[in-house]
Amino acid sequence: MKFRPCIDLKGGKVVQIVGGTLTSDGALAESNFESDSRASDFAKRYRELELTGGHVISLGPGNHDAAIEALSAFPGGMHFGGGVTPENASEFLDAGASHVIVTSYVFRGGAVDYRRLDELVKAVGPDRLVLDLSCRFNDGAYWVVTDKWTRFTELKISASTLSGFSKHCDEFLVHGVDVEGRMNGIEEDLVALLGEHSPIPVTYAGGARRLEDLDLVNELGNGRVDLTIGSALDIFGGNVPFSEVASWNSDRG
Repeated sequence: MKFRPCIDLKGGKVVQIVGGTLTSDGALAESNFESDSRASDFAKRYRELELTGGHVISLGPGNHDAAIEALSAFPGGMHFGGGVTPENASEFLDAGASHVIVTSYVFRGGAVDYRRLDELVKAVGPDRLVLDLSCRFNDGAYWVVTDKWTRFTELKISASTLSGFSKHCDEFLVHGVDVEGRMNGIEEDLVALLGEHSPIPVTYAGGARRLEDLDLVNELGNGRVDLTIGSALDIFGGNVPFSEVASWNSDRG
């Protein structure tokens, strides 16, 4: 289990947003934080600390150049997500992304479009593809949401879902959308579910608020679920020292 860093982009700026307020175009999302530093500055800091496997996420339009700069500043060190298709994936991989992250492209009408999924796998290879299964809780289960987390799909997070999709990708990224950016605590049941049933590496994001959440996720996820901390970090305006998080990660080797 390790810490995974993040760079969320809105209008070319590094931000932290409240997940439940995101709209389909990303423009009206409520922000917790907006940085004056460039996305590439964050990427260089992550590179210096050898914090690999994080993600650069484009939230709506106006982020292309900032994303390319960040990926180029940490070649092979971060994933990229946000509007990825078979046609444009190679641009981000060539810029330095180790993987591309995809959700909405592989869903149509709330259901999985396996033809599109196959197209993506053929375009980038399963070893460079991350499927974003970010979800919200409803009717006793966690359901994958798409279109900037605004639309519920028919796909439930379950052992069979994780097993089936693991054959098409290298990793999963799962935001607990209802708690994303709120710093009110993680979705403990979701982390436990991922730790028990994901057969491939999986990163959880959403609600982390203290350094001890790293240990909590390690315990709930049986050491098999990585954690992203965003809004709570002091580099994003929060109270959790980024230096201590980096040290925690370093101490685990």
